[in-house]
Amino acid sequence: MKQNQEVLIKDLSIITDEVLLRAQSLLGLSKEEINWKPYPASWSIAECLEHLNRYGDFYLPACRESIEKLPKVRNNQKPFKSGLLGNYFAKLMFPKEGGKTMQSPKDKNPIHSMVSENVLDTFITQQKEIIDILASAGKIDLNKGKTSISISNMIKLKLGDTLRVVIYHNLRHIKQIEKILEAIRASR
Repeated sequence: MKQNQEVLIKDLSIITDEVLLRAQSLLGLSKEEINWKPYPASWSIAECLEHLNRYGDFYLPACRESIEKLPKVRNNQKPFKSGLLGNYFAKLMFPKEGGKTMQSPKDKNPIHSMVSENVLDTFITQQKEIIDILASAGKIDLNKGKTSISISNMIKLKLGDTLRVVIYHNLRHIKQIEKILEAIRASR
């Protein structure tokens, strides 16, 4: 994938703004609703958010650190060219109708774990941080920044790909949450 960096950041910002709005709409849910599961082996809304928060805890500091190491540019017209692995992961995370479910690594799978009551507040805070990161990313070359991935310090992605993966992953699980909300409404 090759794209103007300014356009990429704008597209990712639009998605993040939408994810933030959808997350804020969850603030009125009861404790029972946020912890309700369509069936025992599925995730609740709280578990979806906890899963995303765990990834945010890893990737957001990594993105900030990568941005801080790079020189600022005034007018960044250089296109972002996705790496092979980064593009693969980004496409894998982008939600598709009828897309496959994926196994989460054990440390990122919150099922049956104690989920904090402020899981939604944490997620909203992380979305605001992503918006801030995207604003800072507009002043650097997304091709030069690198971040490790959560499953291996040996593999590094371009910063632009990392941002795509994180933001598409958030969108993927927000869509999952919307399906849970539909199931809650149907169960009434």
